[in-house]
Amino acid sequence: MADAETVSFPQNRTCPYDPPTGYREHRGQRPVSPARLFDGRTVWLVTGHAEARSLLVDQRLSSDRENPAFPFIAERVASSSLRRVELIGVDDPEHNVQRRMLIPSFTVRRTAALRPQIQKTVDRLLDAMVEQGPPTDLVDAFALPVPSMVICALLGVPYEDHEFFEAQSRKLLRGPAAADIEAARDELDNYFGALIEQKRAAPGEGLLDELIVKQLETGGVDHEELVRLAQILLVAGHETTANMISLGTLTLLQHPGQLARMRESEELMGPAVEELLRFLSIADGIARVAVEDIEVGGVTIRAGDGVILSTSVINRDESVYPSPDELDLGRNARNHVAFGFGVHQCLGQNLARAELEIALPALFDRLPGLRLAVPAEEIPFKPGDTIQGLLELPVTW
Repeated sequence: MADAETVSFPQNRTCPYDPPTGYREHRGQRPVSPARLFDGRTVWLVTGHAEARSLLVDQRLSSDRENPAFPFIAERVASSSLRRVELIGVDDPEHNVQRRMLIPSFTVRRTAALRPQIQKTVDRLLDAMVEQGPPTDLVDAFALPVPSMVICALLGVPYEDHEFFEAQSRKLLRGPAAADIEAARDELDNYFGALIEQKRAAPGEGLLDELIVKQLETGGVDHEELVRLAQILLVAGHETTANMISLGTLTLLQHPGQLARMRESEELMGPAVEELLRFLSIADGIARVAVEDIEVGGVTIRAGDGVILSTSVINRDESVYPSPDELDLGRNARNHVAFGFGVHQCLGQNLARAELEIALPALFDRLPGLRLAVPAEEIPFKPGDTIQGLLELPVTW
């Protein structure tokens, strides 16, 4: 499938909220085209919106990371992949069973009931920021603690352990080496293994406690599967939303006209969050492997071919979003694929939306003079082979 125009994937962004410049020629012209991974393997890169949504509901594409042909986008991840990844790395029927046991905790209704608690968490953190005074790193002071506190409360994980699991999450997602990822998995396995046994002896009220009673004790899952599920929920439940809060804040500060629109209209908050999700596309690079031949976008994806869906480019498809490189908080962006699409669409999307809808307006209402404490070009952000976001965000007010 390779040709002279094969693009390498992933590439680093030159601006933290824009797709890598190396993908530009594929936008609107080659919705499915060859791409080369770190090890020289050629896979199919999907950048068209219609093609992506079609493929993400196609059962001929597999999420099974134990498949020898599964495409990993970073060497450290590929080297540490000899392990089952629950929920996001399995196919039906196993995926459906796991998802069904978790869905009741992430419904719109259940999330709505959590909103007062999220608001209190946000308010406490803003109180602490005001009391401490400027300047501060918004990642450490606000963006990371908000989702960490919320997911800990939801799962029934003691927040006093947050420094430990946040450190392990960083190693799990960014390495830098395969040994770091494996060590982080082992640390989290040991942590959740011990926590589950503590909860069996003295049950609490979190989701993990419910799963112990309704699934572990009844044979619905075994101990190892529950440990791995807890790990996925904890890491995914705080890492992605933390990146959205910090990167969303930077993006709004860099687009003051759009920030003013958001602050003037409470009704705009829902569409504003959808537009930020589309615009930022922090989970860039959904990986799949074909288990049968598929005709799409004028090409034939053969069984065994790797497929990478670049959400940052898909969400800027001009045929769907006019002037896609412009941040427009009033546009209808609800059909974006920032949360994926189909059966593997992000389980926690309702919770993430609620956290963003509460955290962002509260931040700017409480600190109307919020501004960058350093030039924007000095703010460090993450490389292209992991979830996109900021390493720190120095602000003042």
